[in-house]
Amino acid sequence: MTEPTSLPLAVVVKGWPRLSETFIAQELVALEQTGHSFEIWSLRHPTDHKRHPLHDRLQANVRYLPEYLYQEPERVAAARAKAQTLPGYARAYEIWRADLRRDMTRNRIRRFGQACVLAAEMPADVRGLYAHFLHTPSSVTRYAAIMRGLPWSFAAHAKDIWTSPEWELREKLASASCGAQFGATCTGFGAKHLQSLSDRADRVDLIYHGLDLSRFPAPPQRQPRKPSDPMHLMSVGRLVEKKGFDRLIAALALLPADLEWRWTHIGGGGLKDLLEDMAQDAGVADRITWRGACDQPEVIDAMRASDLFVLPSRIAEDGDRDGLPNVLMEAASQKLPILSTAVSAIPEFIDSGTHGLLSDDDPAALAKAILQMARDPAMAQSMANAAYDRLTTDFGMDPGIARLSERLTAMMRGA
Repeated sequence: MTEPTSLPLAVVVKGWPRLSETFIAQELVALEQTGHSFEIWSLRHPTDHKRHPLHDRLQANVRYLPEYLYQEPERVAAARAKAQTLPGYARAYEIWRADLRRDMTRNRIRRFGQACVLAAEMPADVRGLYAHFLHTPSSVTRYAAIMRGLPWSFAAHAKDIWTSPEWELREKLASASCGAQFGATCTGFGAKHLQSLSDRADRVDLIYHGLDLSRFPAPPQRQPRKPSDPMHLMSVGRLVEKKGFDRLIAALALLPADLEWRWTHIGGGGLKDLLEDMAQDAGVADRITWRGACDQPEVIDAMRASDLFVLPSRIAEDGDRDGLPNVLMEAASQKLPILSTAVSAIPEFIDSGTHGLLSDDDPAALAKAILQMARDPAMAQSMANAAYDRLTTDFGMDPGIARLSERLTAMMRGA
């Protein structure tokens, strides 16, 4: 393995810090611990009122680009004037104009302005750039890297892969169009798709996030639950279409009257009012607790007190979908039985019937699976134990960090 380097790196993220993206914080903390030196450049200011303990462990300086160009006109104007003196500005401008012709949006204009600020304000000794997410953050990173004549790379996850236009993905993966030197993605499903779009399959690596188990308590000694006992279900995820919580509410309404249950949801999101109305109309609102955004200790405490973790992921109308949600591995770390769906890369971690149940996202199918878990708690716990074993054996964090460190180090040494 290539030894880590302290050569400066610029890491570009969409927002910092974000409770829903603790996998990024976990990775960056681990990269610091291996010896990497970097600054974080965020396209947006934080909106969460809470922070994850991981965010406080990070030593890197965090800098914010203009979230909207009109908010900092003098900074943007000064940056563009400086960017125009850089050797790669003309090429970056040419590529951006070609992109703009195919995507005539304010977002595309904002990306170039943010890239000018990034290219102008990055320290002179930066040797490479690394973006989390292949859509907007990678566009800003790509333009800025071209201006500065530096290599760049990316980590792709879910929405950025499945909702970006194919022409843009191909060009970000192609050497001829100043594409990324390498890309990492956290699922085999996503890696195979991106490799098919690249002129070189080895440009894209499968690097699972894994889980840093040192951050989690040992799983609790779970008391055997009787089939007739009340059942406490919980979910963690943003209230957006691809998480499938509308289907889950419909499924809960189909459960038989003799099953006593409660469901707790953790997470924010724009569909909260709509889903609360759905629960009211379905007659199950009094059994649901909406806790909103919570930090990691609160999430783990809730997992330890629950009987079943449910994540009914599905493919949204615009093609957006989950990758391999870290919350599934977090639930497994507490030996909490899991019910999910066979969407995207979830089967890469959960073999249905072995490590949990994977259902269709149809409400009737979800209700049947919930009832199966409720009626056979011994089976549910046996699968939870198997998921914990799979997590600790195959989904630790260290191998992925080692591979990512190797790729970043090689990129910067070749700059």
